[in-house]
Amino acid sequence: MMFLLWALVAAYCVLFVNVLANHFYTRRIARRAKTASEDLPRISVVIPARNEATNLLRLLPSLQAQNYPRLEVLVYDDASEDETWEVIQRYATNNLRGIRGNGPAKGWLGKPHALFQASKQATGEVLIFLDADAYLLHPNTLSLLVRQFAALPEKAYLSGLPLLTGGGLILVSLVPFLVTSLLPMNLMRLARFKSLSMMNGQFWMIRRRLYEALQPHEFAKNRILEDVEIGRYLKGNRVIPHLADIKNLISVRMYEDFKEAWLGFRKNFYLVVGGGNPFLFGLLWLFLTGLLVATWWVSPWFLLAGLVLKTLVDKISGFPLWVSLCTPISFACLSALLLDSAFSHWTGRITWKGRHV
Repeated sequence: MMFLLWALVAAYCVLFVNVLANHFYTRRIARRAKTASEDLPRISVVIPARNEATNLLRLLPSLQAQNYPRLEVLVYDDASEDETWEVIQRYATNNLRGIRGNGPAKGWLGKPHALFQASKQATGEVLIFLDADAYLLHPNTLSLLVRQFAALPEKAYLSGLPLLTGGGLILVSLVPFLVTSLLPMNLMRLARFKSLSMMNGQFWMIRRRLYEALQPHEFAKNRILEDVEIGRYLKGNRVIPHLADIKNLISVRMYEDFKEAWLGFRKNFYLVVGGGNPFLFGLLWLFLTGLLVATWWVSPWFLLAGLVLKTLVDKISGFPLWVSLCTPISFACLSALLLDSAFSHWTGRITWKGRHV
């Protein structure tokens, strides 16, 4: 019993320290800036879109409102079945155009194929990959991001943690909680292990010549978690990851409601925790479930510590207080969601946006 008690104390202390260290690190990256306004490079913003008409009605006007002087926007319509193409055409200008696709080629999944095809037509010195459910919060968002990026080494990519909005926040809030509490972000620059990396596919940017040399989307062409795989692939090629706090610059409306959030995370969570080895996954699930039960059984103070930790991350991430108060529900959902995700992968029931993945 004493061993379990001290193990829980040590675990929570490490998690608290890591959350604070990650917060100060991502804020420091966000504050770094280089390059005068007259020296800003030409950039290409590349957006994959399948059935994203509603989201593009938010994103495209925010891109057109940018004060960035040398900007190109490429939106790849991945055989959408809604009014995505019509929305793209409505906002088309000299520097914003659509590319109409017929679906992924054999051996490819939709998103990496869309980004691979669109990037071949990009002319910018820097590529910015942005999900269609994103929204740029200020007219100078792109200028600030490019200045942050310019302060990084040549062989580097910039990603970040945006403000997450929409429905299903009880589940969505688990994303920054797991990332910021478990991943030592500052060590990613120093450690050579390619597994110690992170990329958020909702937003990332890289120099085009480096992208063309390594072709990361072709490498991850059939990977559901293409951003995780690309992050590891780039790290293995000595491209250093940097993460910035961008919640004041970009928001992402991930899901409309709890059901859609559950289906979205069902697609990803099993792979996030190292899916492919049922034995290791089973051990992880038993550990997680056992930790929750032990925390409840040993002392209510540990429940309070978990609530405080989640509240801290929620505050940093911009979630409302009611999300933090639902922390026990979030943790219970996480355990159930991991099981559902595993069984869905094992039985081949994973679909997304009308496609089997």
